[in-house]
Amino acid sequence: MTTTTTAQPTRRRADAPAPGNLAAHLAALAERRGWTGRPAFHQGHRAYSHGEIHDLAARAATVLTDYGVRPGDRVLLALPDSVTWVTTFLALARLGAVAVLANPELTPPELQFMAEDTEAVLWVTGPGLDNYTPARNTAPQKGRGELRDQPQPTRAVSTALRAERLGADQLIALSTTATPTTHAHPVDAHSPLYIQYTSGTTGHPKGVVHVHGDPKTYHDLIGRRLLRITPDDVTLSVSRLYFAYGFGNALVFPLFSGSAAVLADRRPTPAAVDELVARHRVTLLYSVPSAYAALVADRGNGHADCFASVRAAVSAGEGMPAGLGKQVTELLGAPVLEQIGSTEAGHAFCANGFDHNHPGTVGRPVPGFEVELRDRAGTPVPDGETGELWVRGPTVTPGYLNRPEETERALVGGWLGTRDRARREPDGTYRHLGRADDMEMVGGITVSALEVEALLRTHPGVRDVAVAAVTDERGASRLRAFVVPVPPIAVGLEAELIRMARDTLAAFKVPRSVSFVPTLPRTATGKLRRHLVRQGAW
Repeated sequence: MTTTTTAQPTRRRADAPAPGNLAAHLAALAERRGWTGRPAFHQGHRAYSHGEIHDLAARAATVLTDYGVRPGDRVLLALPDSVTWVTTFLALARLGAVAVLANPELTPPELQFMAEDTEAVLWVTGPGLDNYTPARNTAPQKGRGELRDQPQPTRAVSTALRAERLGADQLIALSTTATPTTHAHPVDAHSPLYIQYTSGTTGHPKGVVHVHGDPKTYHDLIGRRLLRITPDDVTLSVSRLYFAYGFGNALVFPLFSGSAAVLADRRPTPAAVDELVARHRVTLLYSVPSAYAALVADRGNGHADCFASVRAAVSAGEGMPAGLGKQVTELLGAPVLEQIGSTEAGHAFCANGFDHNHPGTVGRPVPGFEVELRDRAGTPVPDGETGELWVRGPTVTPGYLNRPEETERALVGGWLGTRDRARREPDGTYRHLGRADDMEMVGGITVSALEVEALLRTHPGVRDVAVAAVTDERGASRLRAFVVPVPPIAVGLEAELIRMARDTLAAFKVPRSVSFVPTLPRTATGKLRRHLVRQGAW
């Protein structure tokens, strides 16, 4: 017997729900269900109703139109989690434009790469980029990417030549007096809605396109069916909106269910989580294992009264260390529901739910998805054996933007190769066993070890280097660099390497520590045995 599992007959993309323009659909849904006066988002001490959110989005759409945004245009959205993030995204959807979701903590060169790769016509950014002017690339245009069903430019003006930046504060100020855009650009469920970037084994980020019909599918199959979200729920997602995980948790599920989400402009500390959960009576908490480990370490064992309102905690982004799930359940007084997803799938494709929760596993395939375990040759493996996860389902992307060769490798016959290793248990659940590539998972964020190694290797005091996520005594994953130094070891070399990484890379890519070692574990052909590096000893 092989490990192919189908939760239900898979809905192909052609059979996906067709809400038309997502922003218009959500505004009409809130009106029809009577949610317009209900809280949609809590930011600081201010609550914004569903009606206010859709009104603000319609006003922001007018401002973006004045800045030249047209149907099919791509706009880089690099903001911290906020109502401005939400309304800008919905405004772009209303205009038929495509949002490029970016981590606001990325460096300007990293954001510039995404902008050029997508031919973004506008950057919408926060205060961290107030003094940065996007570069104006005069190279010939590549076209609108190599994915099917993507709109073509509405005019012949070079998008790279007219790219500019719009600050969040300016957008807010202009939206206050703008006339709402009541007309939503007509699109169907297959029209591109947003692009998220993921990194592959080479460390080069790849753009993943999702369409207007995908968010409703995330909610129907996961939010409504597995998590049973109702208008009375209040969500806090430690994972940010620009992640596939956070996007579904804190934007899609609340807007489709009439519920509310708490938005914080930075990743909350354990103390901040305590306060936000207690103040807003949070019922659904979403985070990654390392953040849950910090929460447990900060509060110790036993139930904490501030979590009395929580009915479930959802965990994804990396594997839950053995025993941590039980500690989290004891602390929160609520079950931990583990799941696994990917940027390419849009959200979770394998998950636990209230009807079937098996701690230590990532559950069963989400209804509508098929999951299969294969060996390196692509042959399905028998039950009980380890293989690589392949998934097929209604929200799996048709491919990577401008990356036909990588698309061909990752997507075979409609199946996505996730590069995750897993084993199917006798009860039909899947146990996640880590990644098959050289990417490191730190706090739920995928980091290219190759990128960090390439930088550190440029220092004259470094002969060889390997970077890996190493679990500390609290169960949190921390990035560590193992360096073979050029003898003798220069005084202050560790501080120099960390400073060099901090000056060049985004903060989450910077190693927390450096260990000097005489050699690195390599095969006879020179390949790094990264699994030994991750153990921190060889």
